[in-house]
Amino acid sequence: TVYSRRSTGHLIFAAIVLVGCGKGSASSGADSTEAGADTVAAPSSLSLPVVGEEVRKGDLILTVSTTGQIRSEAVVPLKVEAAGEVTEVLARAGDRVKKGQAIVRLDPRPFDIAVAEAEAALRQAQLQLLDNTLPDSLVSGKAVTGERLRNAEVRSGVETARVRLEKAKYERERSAVTAPFDGTLDDLRISPGERVTAGQELGKLVDLENLRIDAAVLEHDLPLIRPGGEALVTTAAAPDRPVRGRIATVLPLVDSATRAGRALIRVQGNGVLRPGMYADVRLEATRLSDRIVVPARAVIERDNRPLVFVVRDGRAQWTYIQPGRTNGIETEVLPDSTTGQIPLNPGDIVLVEGHLTLTHDAPVRVVPKAEAGRRDGGKPDKN
Repeated sequence: TVYSRRSTGHLIFAAIVLVGCGKGSASSGADSTEAGADTVAAPSSLSLPVVGEEVRKGDLILTVSTTGQIRSEAVVPLKVEAAGEVTEVLARAGDRVKKGQAIVRLDPRPFDIAVAEAEAALRQAQLQLLDNTLPDSLVSGKAVTGERLRNAEVRSGVETARVRLEKAKYERERSAVTAPFDGTLDDLRISPGERVTAGQELGKLVDLENLRIDAAVLEHDLPLIRPGGEALVTTAAAPDRPVRGRIATVLPLVDSATRAGRALIRVQGNGVLRPGMYADVRLEATRLSDRIVVPARAVIERDNRPLVFVVRDGRAQWTYIQPGRTNGIETEVLPDSTTGQIPLNPGDIVLVEGHLTLTHDAPVRVVPKAEAGRRDGGKPDKN
């Protein structure tokens, strides 16, 4: 009996140990499953940062490329029109000023005195006129009018006194140098206390908003452009910030040495374009309307076949295309020669950076261009 009880106890203990081992195995299996799930999910965190742009439907503008120098529509020397002593300098080089705004003021006292003297001379002349016409008025009983009055004004000096008063007031107005238009001061070489002479140049005022470019156009390209056509202007200072302008006119003469004509382009300043800069200009030559257009940088080749990477559900899927004409910035996509369909739709995102070494269906993450260019712990990429 005692042996039976001991045997029964041993059996119960062995069963408990077996159950514990089973639970441990199950737990280990569960942990292994979770680890496997993590391993499978890991690639989603390895998605590559890329830059994408939208496919659009619209006009593709084919262009003629040229260069030219940016000039301001108005660069005016600021000159003082009267002699005197400078009492106030109200702006400095680099300041933006409005039309009519005072920039420099001269001591007003000499001009005020001249006006007062002219006013006194006019009053004296008017008294002399009264003395000349009063006897005639008393005799006839009527005021002197018409030709007789004008002759009397001349004899008494009233007409001359009026002219001198207007001149004195005009000189007083010119004692302040004001801006003739909205612009930016390029230079201002004057200080309070200095004496200036009439006609002395104090600086320059430049219009930075209304700019023009005198661009050379080869003679065989002249028939392709026309006034009113669009112009895309870029500079070395901001190659990624193009400014749109218009062809104002195509000038008639062709240089016999360079075999080039000239096109005058007008453009609005954007804070980057400055007079004196050289600019690359693309002039509108032909407008292809109602086209499916992708950025030219998106088109690459694999096995000598052009394709673009389209982002779908977080993955970059290559899509073969039939490219058409391009202006170097954008490329049209033609219908497939077999199906007659265009494999892209307006609004699709195609990759323009980070796609050169991708494989089909690679996981990607579309980020802004600035973020994609960061390397080495967040430092901007200098390339």
